[in-house]
This record gives sequence, C-alpha cells and structure tokens, in this order.
Amino acid sequence: MPQVVRSRIGAPHGPSPATPLPHRFRSLADREAVEVLHRAARVLVASLPALTDRLVEALYAQEPGYRAAIDSARAEVWQEVHHSLRHNVGSLIQPREFRESAHRTSRWIGEIRAEQGVPLDAVLHAFRMGGAMVWQDLVDETARRDPDDVRLLVHVAADVWNFVDEHCGIVADAYRQAERRLSWRRENRQRLMVAALLDGTARIADLAEAAAMLGLPEQGRYAVLAVAAAPRGPGAPARPPLTMPDAPELWHPGPDAEFAILPLSGSPGELNELAAALDVPAGVRAGIGSAVEGLAALGDARRLAETALRACPASGGTVLLDEHLPDALVVSSPALAGALADRVLGPLDRLDPADRDVIVETLTAWLDADGSAQRAGARLYCHRNTVLNRLRRFEQLTGRCLTRPRDAVEVSLALAARRLLGG
Repeated sequence: MPQVVRSRIGAPHGPSPATPLPHRFRSLADREAVEVLHRAARVLVASLPALTDRLVEALYAQEPGYRAAIDSARAEVWQEVHHSLRHNVGSLIQPREFRESAHRTSRWIGEIRAEQGVPLDAVLHAFRMGGAMVWQDLVDETARRDPDDVRLLVHVAADVWNFVDEHCGIVADAYRQAERRLSWRRENRQRLMVAALLDGTARIADLAEAAAMLGLPEQGRYAVLAVAAAPRGPGAPARPPLTMPDAPELWHPGPDAEFAILPLSGSPGELNELAAALDVPAGVRAGIGSAVEGLAALGDARRLAETALRACPASGGTVLLDEHLPDALVVSSPALAGALADRVLGPLDRLDPADRDVIVETLTAWLDADGSAQRAGARLYCHRNTVLNRLRRFEQLTGRCLTRPRDAVEVSLALAARRLLGG
C-alpha cells in the first residue's frame, strides 16, 4: 500500500506475512466474501485519484519526514502514491496478474525512502496506515452498496492484512539492502577522501566537501599520528589498539603504518598533552608530526608524522616530532647520517665489541646528562672519574674534542644515526 503516516488511532497489525488471497475457498461464505471484496475494490480503482489526494494530504499533515519531499516535488510524490495504490489495490482483485508488479513497487518505495533518510519504523507504520485507509474505504463502499454484505468481509480481513504485512516485509528488506549500499558508499567515499587528504592529492575545489563529509573545519589546525606495530602473529588486528582521548576515528591504512587525522584546538602544549595521553601498547611505535594549518596541508602533516615514526626506537614508544628534531634530521637523510656516523664513530669499530659498547654507552649517558660526568656516573653505576677516563679515550681514538661545540653536535648526531639506522 502507499506509504502514509501513522494515524492517531493505530493501524491494525495483522498476523505474520503470508501470500495474497487464496484461489481456493474453504466455504461458500469465503467465496461470497471475495466477490464482495472484488466489487468494492473495483470501485476504489475507479476513484484512485481522489484516494491518492487524501493519502498525500495525510503524508504532508502528519509526517514531517515526507513534508520536504512534497514541498519540493509534490507531483512526483503524488505519482508514487498513485502507482503504489494502483498495483496494490489491483492485487486484491487479480493477485496473479499484479503480484510481481506490486512487489517491485514496494521494493522501489523501500529503496527510495532509505535514500531519503526516512526512518524505517516510520515507513512501516505509514505503509500499514495506507492499508488501513484502503480497508476502511472497502468497508465503506460495501456498506453503501449493501450493509448486509459488510459481515462477509470478516472472512477476508486476515488475508488482506497478511497481504499488507507481506509488503511491509518487502519494504523493510529493500530498505535495509539500500541502507547497506548507501552506508558502504558513504564509508568508501570517506575513505577515499581521507586518503586523498593524507596523500596530498585532494583538489582545492574538493576541500569544502571534504570538510562537510568528515565534520572538520576546512581552515582548522591539524596534526597526523602515524602508528606501526611490532611484528605480529597471524590473526592479530591490522591496527594496534590505542587509547586516544577526544579524537575522531579518521584512520587511513598505509603499507607500513596507519595514519590518523588529529584536529587541534591551537592551545599551547596541546601536542605534548596528546602525546602524553596516548596509551601505546608495548612494542608499538607511534609518531606525531608537527601541527599544520588547514585540510590542504594534511599531506605535509602525514610526511612529518612518518618522519616522527622513523625517529621512534625499534622497541616502541611515542615520538613527538617537535621534541626530536635532531633525530628527525638523521632519519630524513639516512645516507648522509650513515656517512657521518662512520666518520665520527668509525674508529671505535676497531675495538673489541664489548669495549666499544661501553664507550658508546658512556657517551650517550654523558650527553643525556647535559655533559655532567657526575650524573652520567650515577646512571651508569660508576665513579665520575671513570666516565671522564672513557670520554678521554674516545677523544684519543677519534680525534674529537667533546668540549668543542661542533664536535659535540657531530658526536650526538652520529650516535643518533647508529641508534636509529643501525650499524
């Protein structure tokens, strides 16, 4: 039946879906009832335009979900209702001839309503109300012609409502299928849009649409999070589980990492707070790039996040690019960084590996302690003089002077290169 709104007096609910009126009747009363039904239905077919007008008015008056469609395309809605009435009322008279066309009409209505975003519950109740209005017209027409025949309609009432429920099932199935298709298209469109933004291939003309689709301001402030998990066994999830407060699930898969768009408010220290709040499981590496302005710059933000991820230790953790710029310089040019490491630390490779590792560990601890032998010794569980002796030995082997700023910078970068690039 044509979809109409739920009335203030609820539409009857028939039993479970069944086939249209049977062609073999159990009694003479059943046969007579069907003949009465057919006579009344033929009158309804002849007056379909008037019935269509009433249903369209009911839609407009009682269902806000349909009001916009009627305002913008009243003639199209009228034709849709009329088409549905013609096939469904015709099915009461000639089930075999109209069955398939009535089913197609109901499926079409379900698909259209899903595309328009009308709630399924409203569509199903509206469809039953359409059946109730048709049934009432059948009763009224029968009573007008011969009041005594009204009692015969009781014999076919269940069949009529089974017919209505059958079509409600068809509408619901078509609606859900259309909804799944629409959902897939929306999700796929969103995935493509996020990918284009992070790849830096989105067109300027598409940025407004992207902002509306993703619910993000076009000129907002953003950073990108890159996440790469440690090697996982079969069956492990593709994306490592993260706790990321107050951030949308706008993820994009890459061959070596997953990327997430992080909207920022622009408050001071926001990236540091976000990095501190990010709960990264053991063995997972994460990098957060520097902030950028606008959706158009998300391609740059992704590249910055990839740099931060490369600067993350193999053991895992979170690296905020703005706090690790020297390391970022090293991983951004691995060939030059490797050459620097070989030039500065190469002489140590002639030592016994254990001896070499002690000197490298001491250098690292001393630099981390801002050049304090006392604090470096406490960290290494040795006397400060032991630290100084090891540093002097390094200077003798390499010809470097750790009190010379340039040499200290080169040593620091060389150590970072060995740590991040291996070798």
